[in-house]
Amino acid sequence: MLGDLFGFGGIFGGGGRRGRRVPRGRDLRYDLKIEFEEAVRGMETRVQVPRLDLCEECDGSGAEPGGVATCSQCSGQGQVAFQQGFFTIARACAHCQGTGKLITDPCQTCSGEGRVQVEKTITVKIPAGVDDGVRMRISGEGEAGPAGGVAGDLYVVLHVREHKIFRRHELHILCDHPISYAQAALGAEITVPTLDGEETLTVSAGTQSGSRFRLRGKGVPELNGRGRGDQYVTLHVHTPTSLTAEQRELIGQLAEIEGDPVAEPGLFDRVKKIFH
Repeated sequence: MLGDLFGFGGIFGGGGRRGRRVPRGRDLRYDLKIEFEEAVRGMETRVQVPRLDLCEECDGSGAEPGGVATCSQCSGQGQVAFQQGFFTIARACAHCQGTGKLITDPCQTCSGEGRVQVEKTITVKIPAGVDDGVRMRISGEGEAGPAGGVAGDLYVVLHVREHKIFRRHELHILCDHPISYAQAALGAEITVPTLDGEETLTVSAGTQSGSRFRLRGKGVPELNGRGRGDQYVTLHVHTPTSLTAEQRELIGQLAEIEGDPVAEPGLFDRVKKIFH
């Protein structure tokens, strides 16, 4: 009982015999770049992964039909025992590498390895709401284990490309949107982009540059599917870099009403006004 509980079955002479330990296949990593929208909405894609797979010709045995013999050193047990004081210690047989078998006629396809290099097409299902750097594990899609061992796992690491409009903060989507001075001062209804299409946003009169508005439920879905974040739109009052004569005159009148000092027109502007 002591050997079964604490893993000493192969050490104490009275313990039960353990089965041969076959090496597990190596885990693999695949880096996958996806778009911002794909990370938010989820997607399914196929990837080509180079890996060692079981040789179909020998079914992973590494030998031609009838080309396997029982190891004479361990009598096919995969372990050899020796006495050390009062204890009997079992170790993997060095002659057969713990397999209990020896290949006498290697497979011509895999040269006795039991595995061959292939390009495996694997379907990757990405849930909605994943973030940059998320690592997804696909069980059993790593390299095949040697000597018929269990296959390793495939780890897909996601890299989300930046979006030209949107940014992400946790479950929320952030974006900036320009409005004119008139819209900010007088108020307006404007359309702003979301991942679900355009939304109408009501801008109150007197809105200041830097004001932030929330669009509920327009953010990133939770991975468990139980909710969704919001989208925050930050408004920036756009200052025109060039004005028509009429625009300049109207803004100048507004400046006079408000008592705001403004720059006098330059010589070129005054001359142009004379000839118009």
